Amino acid sequence: MLRFTRRAVLATGLATPMLARAQTYPSRPVRIVVPFPPGNMSDLIARVLIEEMQARHGVQVVVDNRAGATGAIGVQAVTSAPPDGHTLLLTSNSPIVVNPAVTPNLPFDVTRDLVSMALIGWTGFLIVVPPDFPASTLAQAVALMRATPGRYIAANPGMGTAGHLNTEMFSRLTGARMEQVPYRGSAQALLDLSTGRVQFMIDAMTSAMPQVQGGRVKALAVVARSRSPLLPEVPSMREAGVPEVADFESLAWAGIMGPAGTPTGVTLYWNRVVNELLREEGFRRRLAQQNVEAAPPSGPERLADLVTTDLARWRQLVRDAHIVI
Repeated sequence: MLRFTRRAVLATGLATPMLARAQTYPSRPVRIVVPFPPGNMSDLIARVLIEEMQARHGVQVVVDNRAGATGAIGVQAVTSAPPDGHTLLLTSNSPIVVNPAVTPNLPFDVTRDLVSMALIGWTGFLIVVPPDFPASTLAQAVALMRATPGRYIAANPGMGTAGHLNTEMFSRLTGARMEQVPYRGSAQALLDLSTGRVQFMIDAMTSAMPQVQGGRVKALAVVARSRSPLLPEVPSMREAGVPEVADFESLAWAGIMGPAGTPTGVTLYWNRVVNELLREEGFRRRLAQQNVEAAPPSGPERLADLVTTDLARWRQLVRDAHIVI
């Protein structure tokens, strides 16, 4: 629990009435909004986090799943909440940097209406194909696609998702033109991939890894400059033999954010407790069990920088590719 002393309150600019009440934080259960249904990567991380928070710090934390509108409903629930640290957002990057890039006129501005607190971890993206796909390497697959433009069909988990934009980026970099077919989530798309109804997919490791490990789909590469410790046998983009994508890297990261105006002391509190957990092997192991790689401990600016960089990248792609959702 964070106790606001007079000096700390003055340093963080908290309102004078808080001084009079000698308030502690948190003073009631903290609601962590997850802008997805149960079972999503953000939800799984949130539930691990709240168990650790309750066990180690005695802090009551509840998960509030607010799914819909590609995460926009959950994000808005936080941006419109009082900035007192008792309503926070635990989200992956998709609602923060992908959805705003492809969706005009959202009722919030993530760079203005949210404050970054702590980066927790990330999962990579895998390039996967059917088990009997006539290529065993990414270089061979790209050669086939270049030779027969439009023959191969790429699945994605929905229009405007990271999988959609990653596939568009890959296609533009390599010249491997494919028809994209959107699905409502990864599950059905991976099923159709396993049977060969579609022939290509870039999907998050959290959903694709079990299919790879079960032999139902084949992984050609991880969309990163180096191999993932979660699936070390799969080549990185720099090892895949396709120079055009050697530096193509995409991560589905997850972090904690709060409404703009949240006191600095609250931001630093969550940054500290998350970093304490990230230094512990047990917590990192629990994340790995959810196919999430723990991030190195870092300050709030690390998450803020990711938001700025990724948002600019996807907005540029949307403009260049004339993507309209």
